[in-house]
This record gives sequence, C-alpha cells and structure tokens, in this order.
Amino acid sequence: MKYTSAILFGGAASVVSASAYCSDAVQDLIGNYYCPGGVKQIKYSGLDIPGKYRAVANMDNSGTCTFEDKAYSGPIAPYDEDLSMHFRGPIRLNNIAVYTPGKSKREAPQTAAHAKRHGHQHLHKKHQEQNQERDVGDIVVATIDGQVVSWVNTWAGPTADAADDSSPAATTTSASSAAASTASSKKAASTGSSTGTITGDFVRSAYYDAASGTADGLVFLANVGSPGVSGTWDTVWGSSLAYVDEEGSAAAASPTVLKDKLLDDTQEIAIFSDSPCDDSCGATRPGSVAYKGFEGASKVFVVELSMPDSGKSGANLNMPAYWLLNGAIPRTAQYASCSCWKGDNESPLQGGCGELDVVEILSSGDTRAKSTFHFANGVGDSHYIDRPVDSPIKVAVVMDSDSSTVSIKVLNDDFKFPTSLSSNEVQDMVNDETNTKLLSLLSFLG
Repeated sequence: MKYTSAILFGGAASVVSASAYCSDAVQDLIGNYYCPGGVKQIKYSGLDIPGKYRAVANMDNSGTCTFEDKAYSGPIAPYDEDLSMHFRGPIRLNNIAVYTPGKSKREAPQTAAHAKRHGHQHLHKKHQEQNQERDVGDIVVATIDGQVVSWVNTWAGPTADAADDSSPAATTTSASSAAASTASSKKAASTGSSTGTITGDFVRSAYYDAASGTADGLVFLANVGSPGVSGTWDTVWGSSLAYVDEEGSAAAASPTVLKDKLLDDTQEIAIFSDSPCDDSCGATRPGSVAYKGFEGASKVFVVELSMPDSGKSGANLNMPAYWLLNGAIPRTAQYASCSCWKGDNESPLQGGCGELDVVEILSSGDTRAKSTFHFANGVGDSHYIDRPVDSPIKVAVVMDSDSSTVSIKVLNDDFKFPTSLSSNEVQDMVNDETNTKLLSLLSFLG
C-alpha cells in the first residue's frame, strides 16, 4: 500500500525520509514533533486504498453494541461517506460553507423545518403542487412533509446570469442530491501535476454567517443530550447528540442557530447537513438526534474562524481544534466504545471509519496546529499551520475524487464565501501557492 503526503511552504525544496519527517523537527515536552516553521498548505495524495472498518450493526441503551465489517473503496474512501464538522474552543466561528458538485443555480430547501430554523427565510421555492410562477410579494401556501406552511415570496426567478455569485445568500441543495451529480463532473486525468484539473462548478450546499445569524442547509448539534428536551442521556453511553442552544452549551428543543460568540475551552459543536437520517445512515443511538453529514467523493469545506489564547492550561484547555468525522461516529457514541472510530486490535490493518484533523492544537496555549488522517491507512507528520490568536483565519479543505487528493490550504482574506465556486476557483484552492516549493514527500508502506 502507498500513502503520500506533500507538505508545501514558501522556501527551498528538500526531500526527507518517512521516518525523519523533516530533518530538523523538534520534540516538545509531551512528545509531539514540529518542523521549524509553519506552512500554508498540506496535501495528502494516494488516498485510493481499499479497506474495511468495523461498522456498528446494533446499539441499544442497555449497553449492547455489535459490529459488522464494512468494506470501502474509491478515490478518497472512506471519506466519500458523509462527514460531520466538529469544533472545540476556544474558537469563534465566523463563516462556514460546504460546496458540492452541482449546477450553479438556486435550489429549494428540503423541508418546512428549514424555514422555521433560520431567521433569514431565503425560501426560493415554488409551490410543490402547482407549477405556476409566483411574483415577489405573493403569499405562497404549500403542504410540505405533511405540514401546511406559508411564506411571502421574495424570489424573482433566475437572473440572466444564474451563476452570479454577488447575489444574496441562496437557499441550499441537500448534500445528498448535490453529491449525486458528482459522476457528471469528472475531471481530466493529471498531466504531470500532482493533482488533476478540476472541472465543473460547485454549489454552496450549506452556509453559516455568524454576524447576520444566517444558517442554511445545516444544523448545530452537540453531545449534550437531555431527555425531555432533545437527545438522550444514560449512565452507559453518556450524552447523545442533541440540538444545541444558541450559546452552544445546552440541549435545545429544536434546531437553533449558533449565535456570534466565542466558544470556550470546554465547548464542542458538531455541524451536520439539514437532511434527517434515513436507513442509509446505518445504526444510530436510540433517542439521539440523527442527521446526515456531507457526503460525496468531491466536496469543499471552507471555514473562517479565530482561535484566541484563553490563557488556560490543562487537559483539553486552550487547545482549539477543527476536525471532520465520519458521521457514523457521533451518531452512535463519539466518546465511548460503540462507534466505528477504532479499528480491530486483532486486525491491525483494519482501521477506523475516518477522522481528519484539519487544524488541531495538541498542547495548551501552543500556536502550532497540526493535521492528521485517522483510518486504516492514516498518516500525519511534523508540519503545522500557524494558529493566529488575534485575527481570524480562512481554511479550505478540498477533497478531489479524480486525483485521490485532499488539500488543506490557508486562503487569502478576500475569500467571500460565494453561493458557488467555479472549477478554476476550486483549482486555486488545490494548486501550490506562488513560489511554493515541495518540502517533503512521505511514502507509507503497509
């Protein structure tokens, strides 16, 4: 098996061995190794390695948990499965956008619950039972998911240029429907570069803007289950996923938009798509709030966040992090043994179902954010992205199916979270930065 990781920065080029990572890495007091300078981009390639993991087959609140082997294969498997986004404080989330292959046009929200959940009702939806056009200002009445709802139409229809990204925030497509179009937006094979050429537009299928309180296509959850409110709790598995209140601290009875605030050191937030789970989600914890994550073999996650220094120290204190999980993990037991995160000890090559640490601080107060893949062929190394403590940072994660590559890149401050991305814009997130040189190429054999 071969797994490679290309770490890029502005500077001279060199090649180092897999065991050395970088020739002058320094070990900190708790055993982590760091290269002498931060980088702006980390690339992982060679991800098309088939494998298997232990999926939860059944789980109940009495403590029963059974597993079954689940095989995976594909360009970035198992990361083509639905992924949830996770954040640990101290962290402030300014903007979040998920882009998936699709047509550059406005799409309708999936359910009436979507409208109730968001203060900004960007409902560009035609009556589901009639096909006539609606004028701006018309009252639209529809039966959606068995509920009669109404709203004032604010959509005047598509513009001459449906891909104009300067328009107001759009309603979203579901992650599942957008991902289904992946096959129609395949890219040409690579011609000498480390990644292929990306073609086809990406539509924004989920969006959060803290300043305006806008949230479309996603839900905020946390492991704060509270019977009678949402989610559940017991002495066996602890707290399940639940809707979380606007403070990010307690269970809420229904989907709520996270307010513009700093999450403290002890808070964690999980973000899923707004598509409730069906049988495709597999086993879920009884009584838990269960939604699908963001699925598909090609997808883009862009976040703007800040990671201020809280001045605290101790276990998990002043250690902000942003990571992606296979959605099956938190839907069962993120912090207990009943999940697909861990591999089978009797089969060392059989790893877990997937976690990608995008930026993670490993010791209190550190300013070096590392990245690591966790699964059967997981890998990380000693390079890191600088943690700004007094300003926000914009980070893109591009999962590209045709090149079997994942790129983590710090974006320029002028990125505006548009309603869609062209193929060129996504390619720019994958391309090496100007004057960027290859620092190391790591090959892992198993």
